[in-house]
Amino acid sequence: MNNLTDELAGLGMIAGLLLIAFSKEQVEDEMISRLRLEALQWSIYANYVVLAIAMLAVYDTAFIDVMVYNMFTVLLVFIGRFRWLLHRHTNTLLTL
Repeated sequence: MNNLTDELAGLGMIAGLLLIAFSKEQVEDEMISRLRLEALQWSIYANYVVLAIAMLAVYDTAFIDVMVYNMFTVLLVFIGRFRWLLHRHTNTLLTL
């Protein structure tokens, strides 16, 4: 019988990151939607840059390891970028 620890950990991480990334904010307006879209677009660009670099620099079975980690890059970069944009936006509003 196979050990399913890696698969369950991956599924749990995907589910958790999706819940964090797309949970509704307390104030969900057009600006939040724009920030969300900008962060998602930025994370897709970052993901494909990482993929292109990996295709040029990593070979053999190590490439599979890079691809496994690259699955999470989109959500991780999206969460980081969205939170940073949201923080910057709220600080801008507070200083006005």
